[in-house]
Amino acid sequence: MTVQDSGKVALITGASRGIGYGIAEALVARGDRVVITGRGEDALKEAVEKLGSDRVVGVAGKAHDEAHQAAAVERAMEVFGRVDYLVNNAGTNPVFGPMAELDLNVARKVYETNVISALGFAQQTWKAWQKENGGAIVNIASVAGVAPSPFIGAYGMSKAAMINLTAQLAHEFAPVVRVNAIAPAVVKTKFAEALYEGREAEAAAAYPLGRLGVPEDIGGAAAFLTSAQSDWITGQTLVVDGGIFLNAGVG
Repeated sequence: MTVQDSGKVALITGASRGIGYGIAEALVARGDRVVITGRGEDALKEAVEKLGSDRVVGVAGKAHDEAHQAAAVERAMEVFGRVDYLVNNAGTNPVFGPMAELDLNVARKVYETNVISALGFAQQTWKAWQKENGGAIVNIASVAGVAPSPFIGAYGMSKAAMINLTAQLAHEFAPVVRVNAIAPAVVKTKFAEALYEGREAEAAAAYPLGRLGVPEDIGGAAAFLTSAQSDWITGQTLVVDGGIFLNAGVG
């Protein structure tokens, strides 16, 4: 089936696999053209080929690198002439353990990659296209940014900051650009394997909907938040958690 071109362009960070790839799939399927970023050139090339090199372009680099941020936006403008949607998905979580023992240099790295990079990309897309032409930004946060999550405190702290960044940008960029966040629970990706590997059935049993998330779940939410159906929504964090928060307070 031939997909009709939507005329819109999205830039998705950290999209060579996992949640970012799932979002790219959803936006390509509805007719968007997409620029994806990732650290590994080989993985990025493979993702572009799978998604369709006629509609997707890859730009390799590290999300926190300002030169990479500029290059990705410049590439989108050069190839497609616009950047309607920005999805800040790139993130890292290199450490597990209590906050009392957290290496502060690791904390700085987590914050730099998960928060500062999102702000940098938002600044770039705002200046290059969105300020004059409008659009939408979606930040991929986490339920760890909404409530305490043992042993991934640094990651949760950074995602809480991203949720606040979402509100800040939504206020400043209104009325031309809408800015929202998605806060997933555990999604079955390589990034989150440590949270369910070898015990998926046990982990899934805690969810009222009976399963862990998959990248397509987040892709659908991102497609909604970058569509006309969400035109009166900004500054919000959409929790996509399989109902796990429904268990709060239940003995």
